[in-house]
Amino acid sequence: MIDVIVVARQMEARDIATLFLARPDGSPLPAFGAGSHIDVHLPNGLVRQYSLCNPPGERQSYQIGVLRDPASRGGSQAVHDLLKPGERLRIGEPRNLFPLEERAGRSLLFAGGIGITPILCMAERLAQLGADFALHYCARSAERAAFVGRLRGSMFADRVHLHFDDGESGQRLDAARLLAGPDDDTHLYVCGPNGFMSHVLDTAQSLGWAEGRLHREYFAAPVQAESASDAFEIQLASSGQVFRVPTDKSVVQVLDEAGVCIPVSCEQGICGTCLTRVLDGVPEHRDLFMTDDERARNDQFTPCCSRARSARLLLDL
Repeated sequence: MIDVIVVARQMEARDIATLFLARPDGSPLPAFGAGSHIDVHLPNGLVRQYSLCNPPGERQSYQIGVLRDPASRGGSQAVHDLLKPGERLRIGEPRNLFPLEERAGRSLLFAGGIGITPILCMAERLAQLGADFALHYCARSAERAAFVGRLRGSMFADRVHLHFDDGESGQRLDAARLLAGPDDDTHLYVCGPNGFMSHVLDTAQSLGWAEGRLHREYFAAPVQAESASDAFEIQLASSGQVFRVPTDKSVVQVLDEAGVCIPVSCEQGICGTCLTRVLDGVPEHRDLFMTDDERARNDQFTPCCSRARSARLLLDL
């Protein structure tokens, strides 16, 4: 854990604030790569992940951009309402679940709304490397687009393409045209609202893009149709204790009520913080963190959202 202080805060766009976090003594923060995020421990007790949006070589402070979300579960509201300059808090070291393939022949960066935060960091890194890339940024309007001044004033401004929902039809995003004719050395990076990401990724897949060249980062789990959830049991390998997980509760909730704490963060199966080994039984995976191959092994699962196909799971707890 790292103790930091909010040294500055500014509004980047409507409902989007950028916070600058630094150590109280001014010493350098840990190095990080483009696409990294940090866990932020908020004053209200919640832990949330935010992408780092400063250039990777800059270590005197970390920058995070946060959208005030009306549907917030308390994270973004706390950032906007409680984190003012001078506020002290704790953060985790940078982690990267959305790494940049720096050796790609060409990179296409697609950002929607607040999804610009990791994409901006990637663009600055690619520009530093002298790599071939293009950035397409979509937002509802210019006033809701973050970091526009920074993009337009950058050394790669000629590679930035802005697409606004309320703009002229000719500047709207045409994913099919931009993604047509993929070659084997081009990689696609997508971050933004779930609908935006699905549109871009579905288009890419329909045009023949290989899965290995598609990279994405979710900020929230996609809304899925309700599926039947049977009750099941979990057993702790260390103590032999058995707990029943009813249809309306998660494994994490049941264990928390029993005084067994598992580290959690996103609570949506996105970040992997709660990943737990499964010693016996078959989990029903509902996460976005693991790969298909990892899920197929059935030797770990995310207890914040995943359930069980078998009557009982034996957990390495």
